[in-house]
Amino acid sequence: MRVRTTLVGATALLVSAALAAPAVAAGTGTGAHSATRKAIEAAVASGVPGVTATAKDSHGTWSTTAGVGDLRTGAPRSVADRYRVGSITKTFVSTVLLQLEAEGRISLDDSVEKWLPGVVRGHGHDGSRITVRRLLNHTSGIFNYTEDADFARDYFTEAGFERHRYDTVTPGELVAIAMRHAPDFAPGAAWHYSNTNYVLAGMVIEKVTGHPYATEIERRILRPLHLTGTSLPGTKVTLPRPSSNSYSKFTDPNGSTYDVTNLNPSLASAAGEMISTSADLDRFYRALLGGKLLPPERLKEMKTTVEATGIPHARYGLGLMDTRLTCGVHVWGHGGGIHGSVSEAVTTADGRHSLAFNFNGDWSGDSDAVLDGEFC
Repeated sequence: MRVRTTLVGATALLVSAALAAPAVAAGTGTGAHSATRKAIEAAVASGVPGVTATAKDSHGTWSTTAGVGDLRTGAPRSVADRYRVGSITKTFVSTVLLQLEAEGRISLDDSVEKWLPGVVRGHGHDGSRITVRRLLNHTSGIFNYTEDADFARDYFTEAGFERHRYDTVTPGELVAIAMRHAPDFAPGAAWHYSNTNYVLAGMVIEKVTGHPYATEIERRILRPLHLTGTSLPGTKVTLPRPSSNSYSKFTDPNGSTYDVTNLNPSLASAAGEMISTSADLDRFYRALLGGKLLPPERLKEMKTTVEATGIPHARYGLGLMDTRLTCGVHVWGHGGGIHGSVSEAVTTADGRHSLAFNFNGDWSGDSDAVLDGEFC
């Protein structure tokens, strides 16, 4: 199974004993998605509480759900569910920076030090040697704050999460955690997924524009594309309706299941705070790959990839991943994970065939099989 580049990379997505699989809700659209539906049913059979998915292609829009959105009441998931999308946020952040570059307001080859003087410094980190581009393609070498042992204990264990789930953490505090560690490598020498890169990218957007990154994403992407189910919650701990509950087993796949729906997403910041719907994610990636958000030369820049070390069959661009499926088809998009929520959103290179889906449990389920079912 391909490794997912998610916010919760500090903890493995572990397989648990299967839960009973409720019936799949009837999908809408054509009958061409039977393999996708079968893979979604298998995810629920493997232990995922519920799944919601929407695909769009030349035949129209197809949506389906499986399993439950609430383990206590048995209420089903909805095709209109809002859910936390984790690291899918990164594509939105990168898109804004590429728009700013197209406007001549920043160069991705500017140093981080130019825009954030003194922020990336300590234990061998040097922002003057790191470009904004290296933040976006994860070749900066900056330590990933979610891999810090204290952070992992506070947010990725049951006891720590219960103590800290409603805490507000500033971007500066997240970066400071990373600066307590040595870099993973010299800038440009290798590739390693680091959420710190995108916390910094969000800070750069604010420095360039004078507005928070959330404001720029809303103004430049959400409103023009009418992504009414997508939001940047900041410190708001609840999910907007309609939505399902989110569940985690933390580090014990055979342990108890915990409701982790409500949390303060500032722990993810520009690396993964967003909430969206499957239909909105389809619309976003179709618009992006279809050339509606970036000029051709900037989209080409975004799709210029490097090897994503440790992730088979994948290469990483600027907040955008190129994944080769088992049948040889390439899809472009991003995965995202945050407590109790695992999502994927991809489209073909021409933006004409897209799929977005969400598991509301973070310990089981084969998302790769769902992608293969849809595109292979």
